[in-house]
Amino acid sequence: MGRTSGSHRCGWARRPRGRRAGGARPPRPSHRRRDRRSHRLARRAGARTRPADDRRTVRTQDRRPAHLPAAASRSARPRGARPQAGRIVSVAFDHRDPGTPEQTWADAAPWRSAPPLRLTADAVVVLAAHPDDETLGAGGLVARCHAVGIPVTVVVVTDGGASHPLLGDERDLARERRSETVEAVADLAPSAALVFLGFDDGRVDEQRADISERVNAVLSGFSDRAVLVAAPWWGDGHRDHRVLGEIALDLGAPTVEVVGYPIWLWHWATPDAVDTSGWRVLHLTDAERTAKSGAIARHRTQVEPLSPLPGGEAIVHDGMRAHFLRDDEVYVGAPPTEETSADIAAFDDFFRRHDDPWGFESRWYEARKRSVLRASLPRASFARALELGCANGVLTAELADRCDDLLAVDASEPAVRAASGRTRDLANVRVEQFMLPGAWPDGRFDLVIVSELAYYLGADDRELLARRIRGSLTDDGVVVACHWRRRIDDAATTGDRVHHELSRSLGLHRIARHEEADFVLDVFATAPGSVAEREGLA
Repeated sequence: MGRTSGSHRCGWARRPRGRRAGGARPPRPSHRRRDRRSHRLARRAGARTRPADDRRTVRTQDRRPAHLPAAASRSARPRGARPQAGRIVSVAFDHRDPGTPEQTWADAAPWRSAPPLRLTADAVVVLAAHPDDETLGAGGLVARCHAVGIPVTVVVVTDGGASHPLLGDERDLARERRSETVEAVADLAPSAALVFLGFDDGRVDEQRADISERVNAVLSGFSDRAVLVAAPWWGDGHRDHRVLGEIALDLGAPTVEVVGYPIWLWHWATPDAVDTSGWRVLHLTDAERTAKSGAIARHRTQVEPLSPLPGGEAIVHDGMRAHFLRDDEVYVGAPPTEETSADIAAFDDFFRRHDDPWGFESRWYEARKRSVLRASLPRASFARALELGCANGVLTAELADRCDDLLAVDASEPAVRAASGRTRDLANVRVEQFMLPGAWPDGRFDLVIVSELAYYLGADDRELLARRIRGSLTDDGVVVACHWRRRIDDAATTGDRVHHELSRSLGLHRIARHEEADFVLDVFATAPGSVAEREGLA
């Protein structure tokens, strides 16, 4: 669980200049014997004089909020803000304090009316900031996955070696805790995959980018499968837990659902001060509770004192441990996302001020991407094509020789004017202004291009867009979608999510896909079959 005292901080248009596409309490006496490994870890107690982590010794802000707010929607935060669990509050606690008794929680049972945590995912990934987080917060979930045959992966981010800084070499403690975690996870789910990332304990925020990259790499192995990610709750009051929870919330994969598991909440909060609106509950079977209890006991360096000297106290004392022996595990759903489509006025202003918006004409990236799109068209020519979000018409002009009739539309009047000027000598091209997807052109099309547009649309508009496209296709129709994959601060969603939604909503056959770090391109068709198959070559 790492070092455990501290403060709790919970709190359609990209910007036009950006890319369109792109004093400590004495320990209680203990008569329990500790094995030689524990003595080895404690033998140099007092030898190191560097101060303990400041969050461990702070006891002057012993405040609790009168009420713990519901998680704020992600769209309600200022642009660029990290996802936090509500308005900013400060909570200081010490793991050596008795904390809120488990009986108080059991009598109130605020989770009683929460809906169940439904396991519908193809795989489960449990993220742990420190060794034992996975067992305390989600041990029942890991055991459940094993029981029902859902593949589960446990990812331990730090080595957990910084919890007792006065007790000798952190590397010894880190090795012990890794061994304990292997034993604990084996008790819960013998078939589980276990990944140790080995980052420094207590420095998750400083290593945020690298941790995020490694976690995303783990998730990439699941391809398009639905994955439930359980991470430390972002409102838990421990910095490492908060940051790892935020990293989980920022995962961009469209098939990932994120829930948070509280740990220190049960220590510093009270039942009358929690908002349960986002809670979900996993009711454990007798076998799961037994497995979890045994797994917790495996974490000896967490649940037993490492030394009788000050600074050697157990991280998880008996009162704290009791919270995790109950019949239920609580998970907190991710803050709701309220997506709205972009304000077209920002685009109008941008087009008026730039002759070459987003470098359509000057960047090799853009020229190459257009070439990939053209080469991905499954037929040499199309009878009637529709380009959605034509911008200034650069792609429009390059599509003209592949279409008998091409209608290019955009919501921005300056963009329509620029595209019209660019294609004025192309008799088979028309450019019109449409406020998509509410307004829509008449007729049916055998080719629809949606490029660098859909991530500017809110969820409702994206759903309507897919219905409009599907309803406009001819019996032999083709849809080509192409979108920037990297983060766009002011977009409603990501390119990857757009393509996942289109694949599901259109109900078409995906006959081609091009994916690289910068963009993704999908070709959907009403009928299956590759180009070679259609020409009798395969």
